[in-house]
Amino acid sequence: MAKPVIVVLLALSVLLHHSALTICAFDYSDALSKSLMYFEAQRSGHLPYNQRVSWRHHSGLTDGLQQGVDLVGGYYDAGDHVKFGLPMAFTITMLSWSAIEFGDEIAEAGQHRHALEAIKWGTDYFVKAHTHPNVLWAEVGDGDTDHYCWQRPEDMTTSRQAFKIDADNPGSDLAGETAAAMAAASIVFRKSNPHYSHLLLHHAQQLFEFADKYRGKYDSSVVAAKSYYASVSGYGDELLWAALWLYRATGGSGKYLEYVVDKAEAFGGTGWAIKEFSWDVKYAGLQILAAKLLLDLNGPPLDEKQKEILGQYRAKAEYYVCACLEKNNGTNVDRTPGGLLYVRQWNNMQYVSNAAFLLLAYSDYLAQSGRQLHCPDEVVTSEEMVDFARSQADYILGSNPKGISYLVGFGRKYPKKVHHRGSSIVAYKDNKGFIGCTQGYDEWYGHRKPNPNVLVGAIVGGPDGRDDFRDRRGNYMQTEACTYNTAPMVGVFARLNHLKSQHHLQKLSSSY
Repeated sequence: MAKPVIVVLLALSVLLHHSALTICAFDYSDALSKSLMYFEAQRSGHLPYNQRVSWRHHSGLTDGLQQGVDLVGGYYDAGDHVKFGLPMAFTITMLSWSAIEFGDEIAEAGQHRHALEAIKWGTDYFVKAHTHPNVLWAEVGDGDTDHYCWQRPEDMTTSRQAFKIDADNPGSDLAGETAAAMAAASIVFRKSNPHYSHLLLHHAQQLFEFADKYRGKYDSSVVAAKSYYASVSGYGDELLWAALWLYRATGGSGKYLEYVVDKAEAFGGTGWAIKEFSWDVKYAGLQILAAKLLLDLNGPPLDEKQKEILGQYRAKAEYYVCACLEKNNGTNVDRTPGGLLYVRQWNNMQYVSNAAFLLLAYSDYLAQSGRQLHCPDEVVTSEEMVDFARSQADYILGSNPKGISYLVGFGRKYPKKVHHRGSSIVAYKDNKGFIGCTQGYDEWYGHRKPNPNVLVGAIVGGPDGRDDFRDRRGNYMQTEACTYNTAPMVGVFARLNHLKSQHHLQKLSSSY
């Protein structure tokens, strides 16, 4: 009879050991540092003296010249050289939310300055692009001509035509997301750079008024964006999202809360139950932000109508969270056999990184309010939400069936043939000779060697629904990386690094 007891004890010992390994398996501080490095590789414009990614050089220095406006700067969204406004704005919103929600943890890891630099590189560009109250430059470059060439950004010969939205050609989704980005960033810079914070808030308020007054989808006005970043969800989510960020940025201005409450049903905020959060579909994120207002014990008092509507937002937020946790009465987000959230084939990692961020943020909101998550299947604690977010981060870092880190440059095994023009061609500093449009395809795109420049910190599209991954430059669905994949992980890695440090301290104290 003693053997079963021994077996149980051994199994328990292994389980506890595995749990400890799960908490301490990865260097989240290193992952955070590398994540912020990635944004320097994606910079467009005149690079600063302290540029750390040395294989990049100045590019796009005439952007906007044809239109008589200075559009130098900003970020390339992925492996090409178009500056798409909507995903760029979402990237900055998520970087800012990371700095707001987990700013202390980012600073604890010594990355505060780099996080602010990454945000400001985007917001400086948005200030330039917002040339008049009702004018926002939406895109620089054309995806069709850009994709015809495989060149380093320093050698670009493709069209740099710029496209704008205005009163006659509206884009409420783009203007709304850019307003959200600038409002969130204004919170980030409030203490360190109050003048700049005020400037960003001013632009954000103007952009929101523009977005709300002249309503329309941006991809109807900027047709060049439709094949690449079509606004499938429309603009209702961005208007609510922007209003929530402006509510926070203004310190609780009643008109923005009134907007969020009054437009809740008309714009789908309390109607849409969504199982994804992305650069296009903002509902889950705005629902979680709205739920925070209801859960915040130190927040301003709410009237009965506000409590009722915010409660409806919270119900939809928890639908999303429960679906990610597979506790939503069968209506859940799919998972791969290895446990990765799986939404769709192309660039699935964006949904994973966003989910990890939202679950960590919401777990904090619940913990601070002393609440638990009541899913249809069972009650979930904040700790369980953190554990699941960690499991997704760990999968990205290498805890997966392939043993691959999908964060480039992290660990021993990671994608070597990322679908990225600058990374895949000899560095400009090593060969300043001009590389032509199709020359890049002929000499670099097809070769089987690893990229000569490591795109450190990039999170690639990731594996398919069976956890399979083919590291091939032409396999863009899996090997292309995007700024909005990495942006939410800045907050996630910072938070997990802090929790790992706490765990280490607890182990040390318990050993005495």
